[in-house]
Amino acid sequence: MGQALIDLWYGFGVALEPQNLVWSFFGVIVGNLIGVLPGTGPLSAMAMLLPLTYTMHPVTAILMLSGIFYGSMYGGAIGAILLNLPCHSPHAVTCLDGYPLTRQGKGGTALGIAMISSFFAASFGIIVMIFASPLLVDIAYQLTPADIFSIMLFGLLAGATMAKGSAVKGVAMTTLGLFLGVVGTDINSGVQRFTFGMVELGDQISLVALALGLFGVAEFLRSVNRMDDVSSGIKVRLRDMRPSRAELKQSFFPMIRGTLIGTLFGAIPGTGPTITTFLAYALERRITKTPERFGHGALEGVASPEASSHAKTQVDFIPTMTIGIPGDPVMALLLGALIIQGIQPGPRLFAQHADIFWGLVASFWVGNVLLMILNVPMIGLWVKLLRVPYRYLFPSALFFIATGVYSTNNRLFEVEEALVFGVIGAIFAALEFPIAPIVLGFVLGPMVEENFRRALLLSRGDLGVFVERPLCAIVIGLSVLLLLGQILYHLRKSGEKKSEMLAPVSEP
Repeated sequence: MGQALIDLWYGFGVALEPQNLVWSFFGVIVGNLIGVLPGTGPLSAMAMLLPLTYTMHPVTAILMLSGIFYGSMYGGAIGAILLNLPCHSPHAVTCLDGYPLTRQGKGGTALGIAMISSFFAASFGIIVMIFASPLLVDIAYQLTPADIFSIMLFGLLAGATMAKGSAVKGVAMTTLGLFLGVVGTDINSGVQRFTFGMVELGDQISLVALALGLFGVAEFLRSVNRMDDVSSGIKVRLRDMRPSRAELKQSFFPMIRGTLIGTLFGAIPGTGPTITTFLAYALERRITKTPERFGHGALEGVASPEASSHAKTQVDFIPTMTIGIPGDPVMALLLGALIIQGIQPGPRLFAQHADIFWGLVASFWVGNVLLMILNVPMIGLWVKLLRVPYRYLFPSALFFIATGVYSTNNRLFEVEEALVFGVIGAIFAALEFPIAPIVLGFVLGPMVEENFRRALLLSRGDLGVFVERPLCAIVIGLSVLLLLGQILYHLRKSGEKKSEMLAPVSEP
């Protein structure tokens, strides 16, 4: 514990360096803005700003990208509570009780409770990260390539099957990401794979082009004609955001329960913040003595989901930074940003790049304090921004996307890649295929392949190496059970639909 506190003090020294503090501030401001705007998201913003990180020090780059991530979680609550706009899926639950509170004149109170819950949950998640990460690193040093392969495989399957919508579509999109990840020159044999004679694909598909195409260009194609009619008479003052003692007491235990749910699910790959918010809300509605209040302005329906999403956001960084296994697509993009900088996430990150890890941990607290201070005076600005027609916002974003992709390697081919992936992403989104698992498969695919081949090389081709060690066998077994469970669930749902179609319709 003493060493962890010393390392944390060192991290604050890194996070409070002028250049790091400025870019962290920039990240949380951009994230807050992205969180307010419906249809956008942290993935889009991080992808657009990824080329900017090439000229930065690795510490500064990761602090900025991380600030965008957790800043967007704060901003999303504003639109959900004040405008009934679930700007991102995790905040859809917050709309259920947040907007009714606004209609009752308690929008400021709901925002205050949301921010208090968010800050408490984020702080708890940071504390868990401080003390759990070193323990996880000690375990990671004992993992073999077969163990790492099995854990990454489970992460891929969890991310695919627990994606929004159909599990089959999620697996299909992850498989597509795996295929895109192996395009290019094989690092072991030097053979070019799936390049179709294109010399430009020899260096693999650009992560920047892929991410900007799927989450930037595709969003432009889907939302170019979108206009939301937003009420302009919303005003929130500082004193409106101070909850009373009774309201704090009413929200305290839901906040604790939401924090614990988010922390628990943060360590499980593939369980995004949307799942945790729905679970937290369902739990509060189940244990309360007055469930009829939910949906009509219950503070518990705001406090618990917001706490769970922020705790999940912070704890997500533990497996990403310590083992190199991202829990969701946003973490996969952060992992890709580290790899682009020449830094390999994993247990050696602590020893070789302690400034990155502990500076990141300290920046979480700095960033959350900045968000608490900035959200109050800027709420009016965010609400006014929501009234700008999308036909003006998105063409501007498209220009920055093209510029950002080109500036990466000064190659027009990568701009064309982004355009192609944008069209593909828009088509998949229209067909209700989840796009995010593509990035997860693209980033993890080469790492899964590398550890699979390394394990077979060490065992001289013996596939039994993947079930010899207890950890490996357990994780492979869990992966099989996960697949079987999703198949059985899908068959059951199909059977229920067929029964409903075949059931006789009673005449009136």
